[in-house]
Amino acid sequence: MPAQPLRLLLVDDEQGFVNVLCKRFTKRGFDVVTALSGSEAIHALREQDFDVCVLDLKMEDMDGIEVLKVLKKMSPDLPVIFLTGHGSERAAIEGLRFGATDYLMKPCDFEALQARVLKAAGRD
Repeated sequence: MPAQPLRLLLVDDEQGFVNVLCKRFTKRGFDVVTALSGSEAIHALREQDFDVCVLDLKMEDMDGIEVLKVLKKMSPDLPVIFLTGHGSERAAIEGLRFGATDYLMKPCDFEALQARVLKAAGRD
């Protein structure tokens, strides 16, 4: 019996980037829900459970650290992987102190991201 599809919450305010990642993860058998803002991510987590969240660190409406804190209050065991660019690696490392599982710098290699998502979900 095949394993259930991994449920991934993908949060980033760059629509094109989200679309590309969503298509690639979906082709690989993931069940992907996208959110274009921190508030959308929080709403999505209220609606259903996820196995992993990939979260952009810098977004317009809410900082990724703020979103992480809310997500961890709602679902303490949810693995969260930060995606960061703009020279904000220090902030991503700070996110690890607030419960993030891992981080990757943008632009990132899709295979590396998928491997980290699978590892965070315990499916590596």
